[in-house]
Amino acid sequence: MGIEKAEKGLAELLKKGGIYRDIQGTTLREVLTALVAIIPSIPAVPADRLLRAVLEREALMSTNIGKGIALPHPRNPLATEDSAQYTVLAFLRHRVDWNSLDGDKVDTLFFIVSASAKQHLHTLSEINYYCRQEDFYRLLKERTGSEDILNYIRETEKNWI
Repeated sequence: MGIEKAEKGLAELLKKGGIYRDIQGTTLREVLTALVAIIPSIPAVPADRLLRAVLEREALMSTNIGKGIALPHPRNPLATEDSAQYTVLAFLRHRVDWNSLDGDKVDTLFFIVSASAKQHLHTLSEINYYCRQEDFYRLLKERTGSEDILNYIRETEKNWI
């Protein structure tokens, strides 16, 4: 079937949100605080509100999906317009305990900001798909260049349409 036109693909969301490297912090809170300070702002949503929403979501259940990857996000969409949504890929300087049941530490984040539950679920699904692909996982673990990561995603998305 392929990606529905109404939902934005991961490449487009990452292009808007950015890929960041060497994010400081040794705790979940420190990392998220450092990241929220540098990522794109959401219109009408102060950075401290975004941080609080993400920390509240993490308190409910860890967003660690294993293999050193977590998907922090607010529980409810905070962006009010499609144009304000994005996804950030962040590589952490240190592996961080992400409150997971298996104790697996995290060194890579996909930080998701969506305008709708439908887009949010679509983005989660797409990230989970990619993280199960060995080629993509290797790009993340090797911290490959941003354009190589985006090109891999773009090429894969072309085959879905």
